[in-house]
Order: sequence, then C-alpha cells, then structure tokens
Amino acid sequence: PGPLRDSSLVAGMKYVHIGFILPAATIGGWAIGALLDGWLHTKKLGLAGLGLGIVAGFYELIRTVIKMSKEG
Repeated sequence: PGPLRDSSLVAGMKYVHIGFILPAATIGGWAIGALLDGWLHTKKLGLAGLGLGIVAGFYELIRTVIKMSKEG
C-alpha cells in the first residue's frame, strides 16, 4: 500500500473514474430498458431505464466525490 497508493497514476485514475460514471450508468440504464422494451413489447421502459441510469450515475458520482474529499 505504500508507494502505489501515493502514485500519480492512482490519483489520476480516480478522476478518470468520475468522468466515466455518469455516461456509463446512463447508457447502461437505457440499454437495459431498451432490452426489456423488446422483450416485453412495450415502449416506455427504455425511457424509464434512462432515468434510473441517470439517477444511479449521479448517486455514484456524488458518493465518489465525497469519498475522495474525505481521503485528502
């Protein structure tokens, strides 16, 4: 845990993680909703999945930023 924890690569990856959280959750939620739309022959689950993905992405984003601010 010593030198690896303090390396600039590890610190940079934390910030890259923040940049990918919101788009990944949004696309994942939409994709799951779209798959359920096709499977259940509905038209609104893709939109619901998109909304849930956005909410989940913001939740994880805020949680990660709070965790990073407590670390240092």
